[in-house]
Amino acid sequence: MSTAAIPGAPLPVRTPGSRARGRHRRPERPELPVGAPALVLAVPAEATPQAVAVVDELLSVLRGEQPGILAAAGWLPAPQSPAQPPATAPEDEQAADATETDGSAPATAEQAAEASAQAAAYPSATVEELITSALEAGMPAPVLVPLLPGPHGYLTELHALAERTGALLTDVLGPHPLLAEAVHVRLSEAGLARADRARLFAIATAADGVVLTTVGGEDAAAAAGITGVLLAARLAVPVVAAALDVPGAVVDAVEHLRATGSQRPALAPLVIGPEVAEGLLLAASEETGCPSAAVLGAYPTLGQLIAAAYLAVLPAPVAEPLPAEEAAAEEACAEEFAAGE
Repeated sequence: MSTAAIPGAPLPVRTPGSRARGRHRRPERPELPVGAPALVLAVPAEATPQAVAVVDELLSVLRGEQPGILAAAGWLPAPQSPAQPPATAPEDEQAADATETDGSAPATAEQAAEASAQAAAYPSATVEELITSALEAGMPAPVLVPLLPGPHGYLTELHALAERTGALLTDVLGPHPLLAEAVHVRLSEAGLARADRARLFAIATAADGVVLTTVGGEDAAAAAGITGVLLAARLAVPVVAAALDVPGAVVDAVEHLRATGSQRPALAPLVIGPEVAEGLLLAASEETGCPSAAVLGAYPTLGQLIAAAYLAVLPAPVAEPLPAEEAAAEEACAEEFAAGE
């Protein structure tokens, strides 16, 4: 009851609202314990402009979900085999010397300056560098959260790094119902599925079968099958999972759908974006002749999954013992209450 209804009250005072009830209320945000370690989002890719844009937006969503959290992205470049420098023919050397002399090509110093400018524009600190910085600053070893929806080869490197440095490594983000929701939204944005069950109007381009594409080999495809079951329940169409990095897997999955009666199969990437090689999704779409939805990108619920993975590995807060005076006062109050009964 507000004081505005009380006669003689000088000014109305807002009374605190009660906590929302019901199945649709938003759960209370857990508070970070004092001295909680930082979060390092382990990105299995180089820091390209496209990848940096996605990761920065996810970190922004994460900070909105968990204010006060210390979070940064650590980049894991794909392992590259050392390339042998090609042999230079004498005429090529002469041409190179002539080019440098007349100034028609940029000099080595200019190329180095340009590379430095690009590196400054897109910071690419590795996970190990971020861990080292935290330890040197006297902070606890950070929590590593892989930016992956399922199994991937980069996890082997992360496990070794966590064991060597004492950092905590969380599970991957999937399988999870929120990933199925994100894929559903991307399909609806591409006109390949209804936005939700409440909108029962027909879509002429809606897919009647979906191949859930992922990266990480057969293990990733097997794990994606769980998200595929959740997606099939949302779409009411058959869904099969296939790995983009397994030759012929996506084509076989599309042929399986067509053999079981699907006339308009579509591809639905269960990838966030940075972890998939450029052009791999387009090649799969062209090879199968099927339309494809967009990657998950910075879908907001991914920030929730990252925050949940981080909080799940934090140690439970330990209640601090009360000072002797407060403990004695509480004990006296308890005895007085018991005597009154």
